[in-house]
Amino acid sequence: MKKILIIEDNKTLAKLISKKISSGLDFEVDIAYKLSEAKLFLKMFNYFIVLTDLNLPDAPNGEVVDYLMKKNAHTIVLTSSANKDFRKQMMKKNIIDYVNKGGANDISYIINTIKRLQKNQNHKVLVVDDSMIFRKQMTDMLKNLFIKVFAVAHGEEALNMLQTHPDISLVLTDYNMPVMDGMELTIEIRKNHPKNDLSVLVVSSNNDDEINAMFLKNGANDYIKKPFSKEEFSCRVNNALEAKENIDAITNHAKRDLLTGLYNRQYFFKEMNNYFEQINQTTEQFAVAMIDIDNIKNINDTYGDEAVDRSIITLSEILLSTTNYKDFVSRFNNEEFCVVLKNINRTSAHDIFERIREEIENSVIFSDKGESIKFTASIGVVIHKDDTLEESINQADMLLHKAKQNGKNQIIIK
Repeated sequence: MKKILIIEDNKTLAKLISKKISSGLDFEVDIAYKLSEAKLFLKMFNYFIVLTDLNLPDAPNGEVVDYLMKKNAHTIVLTSSANKDFRKQMMKKNIIDYVNKGGANDISYIINTIKRLQKNQNHKVLVVDDSMIFRKQMTDMLKNLFIKVFAVAHGEEALNMLQTHPDISLVLTDYNMPVMDGMELTIEIRKNHPKNDLSVLVVSSNNDDEINAMFLKNGANDYIKKPFSKEEFSCRVNNALEAKENIDAITNHAKRDLLTGLYNRQYFFKEMNNYFEQINQTTEQFAVAMIDIDNIKNINDTYGDEAVDRSIITLSEILLSTTNYKDFVSRFNNEEFCVVLKNINRTSAHDIFERIREEIENSVIFSDKGESIKFTASIGVVIHKDDTLEESINQADMLLHKAKQNGKNQIIIK
């Protein structure tokens, strides 16, 4: 488990922050009340972040911050001082944030900041700027926010980087650059990457309001003017990443089945129609299977709704674990599933679905009373050739019903 170090001589406050972190986050927390104690902890352990007060009994003038910077510790400074000049001085150091410690809202802010830093580890950001100084400045600040960073000098390099790393979440781009400027880059990015998939944040010293407006009209999500403060930069980057996460969550919710997490029927047809277009001029074959749990009404009548849900979830887990990541697994309705195995022949498809059938047959779920429940499934499979998707699904469904009529717990493949 990752660890957090709190350096704070106010024991009541230190224990309160520690309790809030331990109850709200998955971290172990150590507390040091003096710099000398903190040094011992830092020798023994690596910390995700360090929360430190500025004024300690053995370091009354903020010496702890300089020590932590030498140790390359990710640091959030806690303070009760309202001195703006001192705040600016602190923010020039490579700290993550400078936070008041006056009350419950401040502690909530610290907790939310830690959560944000955890999520930032899942993001990649591309910095595009011809100035080596600004490139390094932004790269250092982003890395301090636990973000993986790529940095290039102009737009053409940026487009190549986006092809190599399609999972980049955010592009930070300057305006005036050689080869391809930031406006041209933004226009090119939006040809293949809509706003919901990739955020573009313009960072420029340009003072022309029309240019700024044109960036927004051509697809930029936000604009930061150079020179910028570390706090503004961090807030805008974090806001952009959080907005993308929220959109991803909404999009994922719309295409997923709530019970199993599998793709739903609507999204299945959308993606499979796209797949049809991709392989239209090729000889690639794929298998379409309809799968249905046998005797589901008996399970429901005997053991109840929750047992039915457990059987559906168990089947979905078997389907996911047995198929390839490129294949498509969808819950169509109730106990009925549709699976597409891509680029496969009849023999291989039969072997995979037979393995699925056997795993279902050998699986066990339990009722609320602890009773073991066995269940099976019937499977109809069609190797797609020249039919439409709907025709292939209908044929697989007919074969599924034939498997039911023939005694269930079997595969019929055509």
